[in-house]
Amino acid sequence: MLWASLAIVAGLGLLVWSADRFIEGAAATANHAGMPPLLIGMIIVGFGTSAPEMVVSAIAALDANPELALGNAVGSNIVNVAVILGVTALIAPITVHSSIVRKELPLLLVIGLATGALFWDGSLTQPEAIALLVGFFGLIGWSVFTGLQQRGDTLAQEAEQELSAHSMPLGKAVFWLILGLVILMISSRILVWGAVTIAQSLGVSDLIIGLTIVALGTSLPELAASIMAARKGEHDIAIGNVVGSNMFNLLAVVGIAGVIHPINALSPEILNRDWLVMMALTVALFVMAYGFRGPGRINRAEAVILLLAYGAYNVWLVGSATQS
Repeated sequence: MLWASLAIVAGLGLLVWSADRFIEGAAATANHAGMPPLLIGMIIVGFGTSAPEMVVSAIAALDANPELALGNAVGSNIVNVAVILGVTALIAPITVHSSIVRKELPLLLVIGLATGALFWDGSLTQPEAIALLVGFFGLIGWSVFTGLQQRGDTLAQEAEQELSAHSMPLGKAVFWLILGLVILMISSRILVWGAVTIAQSLGVSDLIIGLTIVALGTSLPELAASIMAARKGEHDIAIGNVVGSNMFNLLAVVGIAGVIHPINALSPEILNRDWLVMMALTVALFVMAYGFRGPGRINRAEAVILLLAYGAYNVWLVGSATQS
């Protein structure tokens, strides 16, 4: 148990550090390659902040722990909305000006409903997982099209500011890109081993561990990025990171895990508890951030509600683990 606990702590620390290096290296490399700042913000950074979830879930699926992978994906989406946006808006209320983010919010709702439809029969087959990955590549294509059409969007201006603030030579960018990815894979392996070992020792399901410890850990890069963006007044980046990451999690993370290890019998809690909470938070995010009569806004009172919702959800998880 001691070594497993140390593995989780070390794995999470390395995971956060390597994800940050990977994102900076990838963004700077893409910038040197001439990619527009908006596309870097929407695709490279979005992919980078979801990289921990993707790698951890792929390794969990390879180790025949697919519910740890699903718990990581769904749990990360819950953490992203309730904790990351809650903490960020508590520090600095978030105002949404970007038309791109406003278009992504209903798309996230549709993707969430589609994922629930796939979970409805209690399984996740390989063809269904492939369909999610096809949807992921479709999302990338839509992002490219949107990014090229709306270069004057406020999200593009904020992305350009961030790239200028973190510019680096090409050689250094490629170095951090490669090193960050290598350490990301190693730290994910350490984290999955520690999480599974503790779950087995405590008699807790892989799903619960994925929804809690692993989901919180893999979401730390988004937390750091969103807080820094909000403190700089880059509100659209703060919320865009979360919305983009949540779409990537449902399409790519769940898709990769399902392709590697299809699940014939999903735990009913995934649909009846975790997916429902995720969708309730997604609807709440849509209502707060869409801005039906002007810019969307998440104020401090709403931030407190999001954090309280996450606390209530964890009480529900503890109750479920105790009963089982």
